[in-house]
Amino acid sequence: MVIPSITETTALVAVLEEKSFRSASRKIGLSPARVSELVRNLEARVGVRLVERTSRSVAASPAGQHFMARLRPALDAYQAAVESLNEFRSKPAGLLRLTVAPPAADFVLAPRIARFLSLYPEISIDVSVDWGMVDLIAGHFDAGIRAGERIARDMVAVRISDEMPIVVAASPAYLHRRGTPATPQELTQHNCISFRFPSGGLAPWRFRKGRRTFEVQVDGQLTASELPIAVTAAIDGAGLIQIPLAYVAPELAARRLVTVLEEWARPPVDSLFLYYPSRRQMRLPLKALVDYLREAYRRGKRQYSPELSR
Repeated sequence: MVIPSITETTALVAVLEEKSFRSASRKIGLSPARVSELVRNLEARVGVRLVERTSRSVAASPAGQHFMARLRPALDAYQAAVESLNEFRSKPAGLLRLTVAPPAADFVLAPRIARFLSLYPEISIDVSVDWGMVDLIAGHFDAGIRAGERIARDMVAVRISDEMPIVVAASPAYLHRRGTPATPQELTQHNCISFRFPSGGLAPWRFRKGRRTFEVQVDGQLTASELPIAVTAAIDGAGLIQIPLAYVAPELAARRLVTVLEEWARPPVDSLFLYYPSRRQMRLPLKALVDYLREAYRRGKRQYSPELSR
């Protein structure tokens, strides 16, 4: 049997990982027609169909799945060998693929990513924003950023933020019209805006009194899977919203929203951590990002420390 070329194998891997000839072509810098030709040539060489194609989908055939499973360790070793050459560069270089929760994207990466890229012009970052937990190795991610309580214990985790307070807020117009709830139980008489996770579940409304934490079943006319539409609806008087403080701080400062039930405030969301597999040797671009975000967090702590501001 004739051994497929590296170019053909690269095209096949890109197609099966991207599940699209067009996306694969963008990934490896070839035209879709050329990628399709390379995959057909590889299949002809090995005499087995590796890709199942329909008008709507692209997926690995059983033989393709077997081939990829056997090939993956070699691909990872090849990638590691190529990236090890970066150690001989004067600065870190290469692509970093990150999976992050929306709060991490909005309040940790977004304010800092431009400066990091300017400091390391040879590093590129591909950010995938997702509420759910993602398998770093299966998804070919270098690292993730999520709340510490959700990170597996076998990961190396570096704190990059403080805890995130949660508030219940509504517009002054809504509270004038419907009244201000005095206890969480009174929320059952109010229009509450709910948030739906990609998994389909609804974010629970939690509260705390002393050491006791409890949930309240709320109802309302609006359920959203994206926070911006929920915030805008709350500003426009659609109802109450329970949300991390950072998302509505400007609206609270401008009095477009006001908080309620402060004495019943729920436990904050755990600090955000950058995490990565402990059994992997840390790549230089990842080390640069870890050091940068850790120092940015420490600098922010020093800046706002009460002891230093006296």
